[in-house]
This record gives sequence, structure tokens and C-alpha cells, in this order.
Amino acid sequence: MAISYDLELSPEQVARQLLDVARREKLLDAPVTPEQILRDGAVTPLHTWIRVYERKPAAWAPVITDLGITPTVAAGFSLHKHDKIAEQQDDMIRLSAGLLEHVPGDALLSGMDTIWLLRRNGALTVNEQDDIWPPRRLAVLRQPYRRATQTFAED
Repeated sequence: MAISYDLELSPEQVARQLLDVARREKLLDAPVTPEQILRDGAVTPLHTWIRVYERKPAAWAPVITDLGITPTVAAGFSLHKHDKIAEQQDDMIRLSAGLLEHVPGDALLSGMDTIWLLRRNGALTVNEQDDIWPPRRLAVLRQPYRRATQTFAED
């Protein structure tokens, strides 16, 4: 089973912005087009597979019912679970933070039932757990944020 996370966003042009951030952060070895990142995805040097895809959550999905946002586009990150998970998560945060700088709207980064970050109505909240957000990851965020642990409602 892969370790997967999704950064869910509402705006268009996410694929192009993601590639711009990945190039700036030197997270892709080979040239990748927006069409490739939408169709097949791309793999980083640490073997994280990233892909942008359309989201159509059901009306009862927790992202809508619990958090009040309705994403239409997501950037998916599948981590290579056998090596350098923390470093891959660092790359995921660098890519996500870069997207947040250039793509307005609500956003959610979550994985394995943990909400890493939530941007709603322009206000960014990041999880207060220091193992998720150590200083090196917090330093990547360029917009004001507050620390609080958000959760999905229990069934």
C-alpha cells in the first residue's frame, strides 16, 4: 500500500503552477508538460509520484460536510514508502506551499486521516503537531498561519 496525500484546491491552472514550483525547487529531473502531469503524473528524484487531477467530491464527503470547502482540482502525492519518507514529505510541503502562494482559494492538505493544513476564506491553519510541522517545514510557508489541529468528524 502506498502512503498517499492530497492537496485539494479549487482554482484552475494547478498543473502549470505545480510544474513551475517543482522546477523552481528542482524537484523534477526530466522535462514535464502540464498535459503529462494531468495524464500520467511525474516522479521526483526521491520517487514521489505527483499528479494533478479533477475532483468531484460527493455532497456527503467530509471535505464538504466537515470543512465546508468544495475542491475541484487536487494535487496528489504518492510517497515511495521504502525510503526517505520525511524528505519526501518535505518536498510535498515545498510544492504545496508554492501552490498556496500562486493559487488563491480554499485548500486542504491531508493524508492518512490527518489534516496537515487547511486554508479557508484566506486564513491558513497548520496542524499543531511538531512532528508534522517541524521548524524546517514551517519555514517554507510564506503566508501568515496559525497552529491548530483540524479533524474530520467521527462517524
